[in-house]
Amino acid sequence: MRYISTRGGAEPRTFSDILLEGLAPDGGLYLPEEYPHLTPELLEQWRTVLAEQGYAALATEVLGLFIDDIPAEDLRAICERTYTAEAFGDTAVISLGDLGDGLLLEGLSHGPTLAFKDMAMQLLGSLFEYELDRRHQELNVLGATSGDTGSAAEYAMRGRAGIRVFMLSPKGRMSAFQRAQMYTLDDDNIHNIVIDGVFDECQDLVKAVSADADFKRDAHIGAVNSINWGRLVAQVVYYVAGYLRATTSGGEEVSFAVPTGNFGNICAGHIARQMGLPIRHLILATNENNVLEEFFRTGVYRPRSADETVKTSSPSMDISKASNFERFVFDLVGRDPERVLDLFTAKLTRLGQFDLSDDPLFPQCAEWYGYRSGASTHADRLRTIREVWEDRGILIDPHTADAVTVARRLQEEGERVIVLETAQPVKFGETIREALGEAPEMPEAYARLTTLEHHVVELPGDVDQLKAYIAGNIG
Repeated sequence: MRYISTRGGAEPRTFSDILLEGLAPDGGLYLPEEYPHLTPELLEQWRTVLAEQGYAALATEVLGLFIDDIPAEDLRAICERTYTAEAFGDTAVISLGDLGDGLLLEGLSHGPTLAFKDMAMQLLGSLFEYELDRRHQELNVLGATSGDTGSAAEYAMRGRAGIRVFMLSPKGRMSAFQRAQMYTLDDDNIHNIVIDGVFDECQDLVKAVSADADFKRDAHIGAVNSINWGRLVAQVVYYVAGYLRATTSGGEEVSFAVPTGNFGNICAGHIARQMGLPIRHLILATNENNVLEEFFRTGVYRPRSADETVKTSSPSMDISKASNFERFVFDLVGRDPERVLDLFTAKLTRLGQFDLSDDPLFPQCAEWYGYRSGASTHADRLRTIREVWEDRGILIDPHTADAVTVARRLQEEGERVIVLETAQPVKFGETIREALGEAPEMPEAYARLTTLEHHVVELPGDVDQLKAYIAGNIG
């Protein structure tokens, strides 16, 4: 299995090489030269594996299709160390709840930071540690977070040999719980950096540092955002697991409703569908920052400026530049890197947008790739949180509420839709209180976070100052 860049300027590389690299040298994103193909027979084998051996065994099977440069027994050991009852509360790792009327809720927030990001980040930490030990190298992980990626990355990497984390977050743009989870960590290898701006500006700084090939090489910079293929492929596993839990045979179709801002979560669903997982629709849900919803509705992709990016009550999706969207567009345009370069460099740089509305390829988004899209508002998510609680006794977080809102709006007759959960509601207590009149009870293990000192450094949105800070803390 070899991996290529969406922009065509990188030689095909192995999984282990791109695992430690993040962005390709040409600024593109890595994808497999071709997707593995699932047969009904293989799905039925995996159904037995999941039922009898658990999530870690299924992860070994799915990841093994993409990773052939790590010995099979080592990959199995990595998955078994990662997906444990200790880390995720149960050997099942995921859960499946009934929201009624054909909607199911796939619980993905049972990990250490109470968010779906743990599903991939815990594995990424194990893979990093394994590969760095094999190569006798160190890695300085640089990332940006809109809420949950940061804490998931830091909890996955804290204390690991040969790894430091430099995590950028937007000042005042995350919930109090999210800030406490990240900023109270005082591990020597964790560095929280607050940027006075929005998530997209944090993400731009990460990309700018990665674009400096000399600095990236000399400082051993790697990535944990979903631009890293290792993280994205780990998310494919829970699509397969959710499908197998929700069906009884390999011929049944389901749809997935996915709250997304950076296109990483739903991109994993796109990959699973391209592999042959019987996914009818990929229902994309955004909040008021509806750049992605607008594209799938109109064919126009227009990232917003920082001033146009709205602060919402589902803050992890307050994103207006969707990093992973380039991976889907690469497939949409027939894997033509020259076309991708034109769209994502020339047109976006010159015009601030690109328009595929008159392109014969655009209808394929829905007809061939199965995408449907919708946007949710603050009022929508409050109402949905309240309705789901009153009707089913299930408490959901604001991002998951966005997905339920859009799923209900777009669901076809007889269609079963699996809603991917984002996080546990306690992380967004203020919005839950507004919806229900009281905040969710704080788990005892997390209550003391609010009393601990924050360990952060504030930097301006300047790439040179960021590089200087990194260089000064890796000696």
